[in-house]
Amino acid sequence: MNKSIDKKYMQRALELAANGLGVVSPNPMVGCVIVYKNKIIGEGWHEKYGEAHAEVHAIKSVKNKKLLKQSTAYVTLEPCAHFGKTPPCADLLIKHQLKRVVICNQDSFPLVNGGGIKKLTEAGIEVDVGVLSKQGRKLNKRFFTRVEKKKPYVILKWAQTADGFVARENYDSKWISGEQSRKMVHKWRSEEDAIWVGTNTAKYDNPKLNVRNWQGNNPIRLVIDKRLSLNSDLHLFDQEIPSICYNLKKEGKEENLEWVKVADERLLEDVFLDLRQRGVQSVFVEGGAHLLQSLIDKDYWDEARVFTSQTNFEKGIKAPKLNVDSSKEMNIEDDRLSIYLK
Repeated sequence: MNKSIDKKYMQRALELAANGLGVVSPNPMVGCVIVYKNKIIGEGWHEKYGEAHAEVHAIKSVKNKKLLKQSTAYVTLEPCAHFGKTPPCADLLIKHQLKRVVICNQDSFPLVNGGGIKKLTEAGIEVDVGVLSKQGRKLNKRFFTRVEKKKPYVILKWAQTADGFVARENYDSKWISGEQSRKMVHKWRSEEDAIWVGTNTAKYDNPKLNVRNWQGNNPIRLVIDKRLSLNSDLHLFDQEIPSICYNLKKEGKEENLEWVKVADERLLEDVFLDLRQRGVQSVFVEGGAHLLQSLIDKDYWDEARVFTSQTNFEKGIKAPKLNVDSSKEMNIEDDRLSIYLK
């Protein structure tokens, strides 16, 4: 076993896996590379939820299947050992008698969790686990958070002025960040399962919360409207995109719009319970300041992305406060983007 060679091919498998961002949830992103005599002869990734897994695409791409018996498969996540929407990938690798399987991360999903590794080992296939494991965990942070912590991965996002405001006193917030920053936000939306705003953001901004400035899937829209006071002609209620309104009064469903009743004293907990039951793997929270700060105070967040512009408001709605230092900083035109990880 050559560690540097294993890392090289696993890195390629991780790059392939990343192609599944925003299209395979609630499944994990998985990539697979098949190598014969230090040459890639097949590769693939999980392209769409409910369809073939990475190993299937990789093996299918190998022109000479006879070479598989002397080949190594590099897989970013432990091959599944159970029948789900597709047959077990561990069985497929055994069927083609792969010589060796190198795995980035063991799958903590209860129906797999070591079962695939056991199957491969018992079939006489050499198995190595843990190559570039940190990178693999980072790539599938949404999946591992849902499976292991029983909650969605929560990303907070806001734009603030140089003097620390997210809106003027009348709640007007257009536009604090620049055009390139706003386009980046649409890309981020396409990568997550759901997007969440509070009552005031819905009322004063009337956001569409779609990905019109990017190519990708629209996330499920979530809004809190405790007293059902929001105007029904807001974009959030246009039924063009599946949307959920969490409130204290009403349960019901109409086309693409659903009302879910929650308890005031455990509002956030009820929302997260509902999202967990729906299999929502990640949530992108875009405001307002009260909702963002509530999630921070309750420690219900995993990552925050904050744009700081060169604009000054002097007074207005104060930006949320985080109690951690940023882990990454970059300039986006005239804006400063800070990434925070809990």
